[in-house]
Amino acid sequence: MPVDLSLSPDTMRMFVQKARAAASIDNDGFEDGRDHEVEFDVDTLEDSHAHDGLAEEESEDLSGEELRELIEDLNVDEAAELVAIVWIGRGDFEQSDFEQAVEQARERAVGSTATYLIGMPLFADHLEAGLDALDV
Repeated sequence: MPVDLSLSPDTMRMFVQKARAAASIDNDGFEDGRDHEVEFDVDTLEDSHAHDGLAEEESEDLSGEELRELIEDLNVDEAAELVAIVWIGRGDFEQSDFEQAVEQARERAVGSTATYLIGMPLFADHLEAGLDALDV
């Protein structure tokens, strides 16, 4: 059963890519289940540390911020469809229940859809599974 989505399949797949990129950045410093501590040798630092006064630039990946903005820019129908697809991918609804899932997503919408979806640990996986289930 093909579904008629407000957003293009390419846009939905872009959400998956952005969510994966954002999740990989969030987990970079915590490999092996622990954050890595840095030990400083005070004597070595005093003798060898030189700072030229220039501000150090950090390269910052904006994937998470971009994903949040993209989701926040969705209209009510698009956001409800996105949530419904994630719910289908998570197993809360069957593919045949897509319209019902969209309706429940509209009814349950409280607060930020972006915060809800980005806070979901397997958001990208659920979205991709939902798109696959819907043959999108």
